[in-house]
Amino acid sequence: MKTNTKKLTLAGVLCAVAVVGSMFSFPVFGSKCAPVQHMVNILCAVLLGPWYGVAVAFTASLLRNLLGLGSLMAFPGSMCGALLCGLVYDRFRNLIPTLCAEVFGTGIIGGLLAWPVAVLLMGKPAGSIAFYAYVVPFLISTIGGSLIAGAVLLTLEKNNALQRMQSSITG
Repeated sequence: MKTNTKKLTLAGVLCAVAVVGSMFSFPVFGSKCAPVQHMVNILCAVLLGPWYGVAVAFTASLLRNLLGLGSLMAFPGSMCGALLCGLVYDRFRNLIPTLCAEVFGTGIIGGLLAWPVAVLLMGKPAGSIAFYAYVVPFLISTIGGSLIAGAVLLTLEKNNALQRMQSSITG
């Protein structure tokens, strides 16, 4: 019970960081790039696991949309990245492949899945936008967030603080 409470509390804090961090976004083509969300995806992957990561990404995307801080593009990008980097970290326990998985999951998979979201849910004419149009903005955003998360986590890992954090969360 204590472990679940710690995990839910940390998930809530990371969700709040993602929502507040989305105020530090910049437009690239048709999407808002919010690198803090990608940093949060990686922190969730390393500290909480893939399913908490997806839940935090979904909740943060929903709140960002409700507060007018994001667009529907937040869903495919953040959730694909969170799932893939969470699964990779869960399997390999290595930060570099985890960072690469976030970039690939968000930038490539999420970028490609954004096209049907734009066409079906946002009313963009299918012929007016290429199916790969969101890949570049998503890559820009996720690379920035991945570099921030990588710097933070590698520093924590060097000081053995990351292992202590992980063990205190899991009990």
